[in-house]
Amino acid sequence: MKIGLLSDTHSYLDEQIIRLLTGCDEIWHAGDFGSIDVSDRLSQIAPLRGVYGNIDDATIRQVHPKVNRFMVEGLDVMMTHIGGYPGKYHPDVRNEIKTNPPQLYITGHSHILKIMTDKSLNNLLHINPGAAGKHGFHKVRTMVRFSIVNGQVRDLQVIELGKRA
Repeated sequence: MKIGLLSDTHSYLDEQIIRLLTGCDEIWHAGDFGSIDVSDRLSQIAPLRGVYGNIDDATIRQVHPKVNRFMVEGLDVMMTHIGGYPGKYHPDVRNEIKTNPPQLYITGHSHILKIMTDKSLNNLLHINPGAAGKHGFHKVRTMVRFSIVNGQVRDLQVIELGKRA
């Protein structure tokens, strides 16, 4: 299964993002859609799983939860917008991660691309795809693509989308 992962679009989707997501089996968005139009457009490309972010309004919050925990192709996934990272998990999710760790933990919010493992939690894989939108302090827009094969993340690709401005 091929996954396209992005976050922090802040109402911005360009044709490059659309092209890179075309052919994905699912699209995952780790919050700060910015507008329901982004959610609607992404769901036209492939099935969409997402979470709302701190800038998302009530319309988006009715469609996407704060925390999305799901199994896909044998992989236990937990996604939230503001969640921290290994060693610095946010208090809202810290207890669940420590008592019932997923295999893949996805966050957004920081606009900083980060991929790392938490060796203390059975090598939990953490991915923050950075920010695909133009709003924020990041210099380069990023997203991630990967495959899930037999419950394992494979073929992880970091994609640079160009400068923010």
